Amino acid sequence: MDSIVETDGLCKRYGNKLAVDNMSVHIKRGDIYGLIGKNGAGKTSLMKLLLGLTSPDSGRISLFGCDNLRAGRRRIGSLIEAPAMFKNETAFENMKRFSIISGGASNKEILDILNLVGLEKVGSKKAGSFSLGMKQRLGIAIALLGNPELLILDEPINGLDPAGIKEIRDTIVDLNKRGVTFLISSHLLDELGKIAVSYGIVNNGRIVEEITSKELERRCGKSIVIITDDGALAEAALQKTFPHLNMETVGNKITITSEVEDSSELNRVLIGAGARVYELKKESVGLEDFFIERIGK
Repeated sequence: MDSIVETDGLCKRYGNKLAVDNMSVHIKRGDIYGLIGKNGAGKTSLMKLLLGLTSPDSGRISLFGCDNLRAGRRRIGSLIEAPAMFKNETAFENMKRFSIISGGASNKEILDILNLVGLEKVGSKKAGSFSLGMKQRLGIAIALLGNPELLILDEPINGLDPAGIKEIRDTIVDLNKRGVTFLISSHLLDELGKIAVSYGIVNNGRIVEEITSKELERRCGKSIVIITDDGALAEAALQKTFPHLNMETVGNKITITSEVEDSSELNRVLIGAGARVYELKKESVGLEDFFIERIGK
């Protein structure tokens, strides 16, 4: 899959604060890319730079494999912070107004979009009386005007009740199946973890790590941790006897992420090689623990 968003060394300063600090992001076509970080980490600042709402101090942005950002941004829809809407008008009337900005849309196209986000039956109800989840879905519908290939959503489930969260999550998954790529910021790890294909972990304006959901699942799964008196000797002995093991050695600590049927065999091999085994235990890392380890509490 080709990358449709790439940044290289992107920086943005507000006064004395470096909100975006040398960020390099890579989003592939078809992804649901989750931008994870605490409030104030730089997630919204990055999104505004991608959309041209602010200008970078330095660094490079490429959209859809091209440096022509004006053309690329025409292929992007967005919902940043609270969705803007006319409270005294219906969902359809709101869509008609906003469609003018995107070049116009037929009544059928507007009704099709409202159907996509589950707002086809709200009729004459005014947007000001919508629930928060309905307002978020209307915001997404407005962002879909112009048939964008990429949707950038800033905290789309923030403040929603469980039913509202499920509505937005289902809408995102359905649109993604139809070919829309997503960049979504959130600090709600469990919810984003249900839909994201890849992640960018943000802390203090920097991308700490980019990781796929499959790699995250592997690293958050069960592992075996071994503490010995000689990490190099222990690693060599294990690799010789079990060449297909996935392991990482840091000092005298070895972490094995492969499935092992009988962990006592590991102990037997290590003792036979002359290594002292001080600890051998099974561990599992939760999603929240994984991220906290990288961004702090």
